[in-house]
Amino acid sequence: MHPFSYTRVKEANTAITTVAQDAAISFIAGGTDLIGLIKDGVQTPKQLVDINSLPLAEVEVDTENNIRIGALAKLSDVASYPTVQKYYPVISEAILESASPQLRNMATVGGNLLQRVRCNYFRDPVFPCNLRNPNTGCPAVEGYNRMHAILGTSEHCIATHPSDLAVALMALDAVVCIRGKTVQRRVPLNNFYLLPEDTPHRKNVLEHGELIVAVEVPYFSWFNNSHYLKIRDRANYEFALVSVAIALEVEKDIIKSARLALGGVGTKPWRCQEAEMVLQGQPINEATFTTAAEAALVGAKPLEYNQFKIDLAKRAIIRAVSTVVARKRE
Repeated sequence: MHPFSYTRVKEANTAITTVAQDAAISFIAGGTDLIGLIKDGVQTPKQLVDINSLPLAEVEVDTENNIRIGALAKLSDVASYPTVQKYYPVISEAILESASPQLRNMATVGGNLLQRVRCNYFRDPVFPCNLRNPNTGCPAVEGYNRMHAILGTSEHCIATHPSDLAVALMALDAVVCIRGKTVQRRVPLNNFYLLPEDTPHRKNVLEHGELIVAVEVPYFSWFNNSHYLKIRDRANYEFALVSVAIALEVEKDIIKSARLALGGVGTKPWRCQEAEMVLQGQPINEATFTTAAEAALVGAKPLEYNQFKIDLAKRAIIRAVSTVVARKRE
């Protein structure tokens, strides 16, 4: 393993200043992804700055039930938080479909949103990869790409974003709160992640040294009518082939509002606003669900081994919408 030094800090300013001074210095919290990358030689930091002592692990709810989740909150704590379970079940369900209980007890919200892609070519330094070394190529395009993206791809990268939680948060209009050396900013999650285009090594808008401090989710009463569906090769400890985060406002068998995001198919958590517009104002029936599913996959660009994801995603959307409607009617 590449040698590195280790520093534990107790103040956010100290952490940010330390990391910002050198591109080879990294934050570490749960470390459930980073340590594996270091072991594999994919990342070679010269120093790790442990931020676990920062006061960023609280889950807070205001008087209007908007929720603020600290970046260092453990996934298991968020999933079991009563307000999350009651008003944002899609978040709890997405977390419980992630990883394993042991990892959920260690992994943090901020780290989960920032985890690196699970592309085998990226994680094996033997292969060239534009994410590791820009302009060296993407062997997945012509290689074994069954797990790769069909939406938001470019010739430079087709890796899917691996987070389940990010898909749920994307559907709920979450905002990422960021702190840097001189500024603090709030970025809608839909704008936080970047498409690969010509710069696949830039996966999000964070500048080096900036720190995610919290995620804020607005409250709408109908967000409690939400669901996360994950389709994968095995029942546990596996990344999504396709996942669906859905929330519906239903009144008298009419869908008044909808939020829909997909995982496992996009180079970032994929918000399906066209499908949301199709659902809005329409009657609850299979024709409506099918039309929305078709709209969600417009623009998909499958490759040799992942063409099945188009039909699988459409079927998953129909199933997820049907599940939420059925819950509402109970």
